[in-house]
Amino acid sequence: MACLPLWEDRLGRTLKIVDKDDDPLHQPNICLPRVSPAEDPFYGLETFDGPGPWDRSTLEVEAGNLTGTPGAKKMITFYGNDYLNLSTHPAVRKAAAKAALVHGMGPRAPFMTCGHTDYHRLLEDTLAEMTKKDACVITPTGFAARIALLSALGNVASLTSAGRRPTREERIGIFADILNYPTIIDGLRLVEEQREADVFVYRHNDIDHLDELLSGCPAEKKVVYSESLFGINGDFAPILKLVELRKKHGYLFVVDEAHTILTCGRNGGGIGEVYGIQDQIDICIGTLSKATGCRVGFIACSEGWKKLIQARGQPFTFATSTPVPIIAACYAAVEVAKKESWRRGAVWSRVECSAMSPLVSLLVGSEQEAVNASRHMLECGFHVTAIRPPVVAPNACRLQLTLTSAHTSEDISRLLQVEWRPAALWGTSNDQMVCLPQCPEYTTSRPHPPSISI
Repeated sequence: MACLPLWEDRLGRTLKIVDKDDDPLHQPNICLPRVSPAEDPFYGLETFDGPGPWDRSTLEVEAGNLTGTPGAKKMITFYGNDYLNLSTHPAVRKAAAKAALVHGMGPRAPFMTCGHTDYHRLLEDTLAEMTKKDACVITPTGFAARIALLSALGNVASLTSAGRRPTREERIGIFADILNYPTIIDGLRLVEEQREADVFVYRHNDIDHLDELLSGCPAEKKVVYSESLFGINGDFAPILKLVELRKKHGYLFVVDEAHTILTCGRNGGGIGEVYGIQDQIDICIGTLSKATGCRVGFIACSEGWKKLIQARGQPFTFATSTPVPIIAACYAAVEVAKKESWRRGAVWSRVECSAMSPLVSLLVGSEQEAVNASRHMLECGFHVTAIRPPVVAPNACRLQLTLTSAHTSEDISRLLQVEWRPAALWGTSNDQMVCLPQCPEYTTSRPHPPSISI
């Protein structure tokens, strides 16, 4: 997929400089020794038509050090990233174990030397195909993927400004939703501090405000960066409206699918697949630490952007590559997730019963109030985490829970029946019992979630 014309020209000029100055792009492909079928991590990947006993092994846990409770207490965890419960899947465990037995951790070096193997390339090709992009770059974490992309974006301005500081018009204008995840904000601050980009923050899901900021920005090259499903609020971005606005302003559209890759779309291709707009998304960022229960970040993009990220995306360029057993586990998990589509169906059936998305955010108030509410949930047998500063503002602390394919309707029903007394927990004079699903902030209107095709 080609970039928009303005970006095509600037990216082409940047790559000419990169190709001239940087040797890492011409490193040989590293292939690990071939193995027998019995040793092959991916030989005969086993899939199932329904859940197995392993699916709940990370949901039913014991927790100690609870006030007034000696020993460990059994509980159900409602706060984990493992949406499809693949971290304990037999195929994933076998792939990681076989790869470790045959290859150990694999070459321990960055991409620039010999750390990028045929296993890494196989996973990249699979993710590129799934997101309908020409290429893909994998990084150690989702955080590293975000910083690598933003670092490369900043280099577009600095490399094409002939050795001087880019002017205001030459700098890139990056527009970000105010509720983008904090690690995205960290990356934006880094680029802005280098004076390679000007960052504009628009009100949450406010297309009119974004349109106004875009119209008033003098920069020729503009980028809009939005999460598809916001990790703080648990609501969806107005993706179709952002696509329409892209036609007016010609911006590079970056969508962070950390919470929607493999959980949304018939084939797990994310929000772009749901709406059939994968060709309208220029760059897709994601992580395999959530839906696959593993640990890798990725940037799905064009071949040109991949070249630039490999050369100038510092978290990719200088970080030691992800160990081969982790890559093997990621690939196995992706393949299982595509074949066991019933897992996506199970997640969204839980959502239809009780929420707007698999990520549920319950606004509580102060930090102490959130901590007290979380502690009360622990005492009732549920692990529901309090989200506090610096992730959210001091007066916007909340409880956050995730719904997975292994949670049952009984789990959710029991959770929704939990009540607490604000007087006892939050130091107020109100002695009225409050039920979690009736929390006012939870029931306020939100953009309707997309219709998910399984």
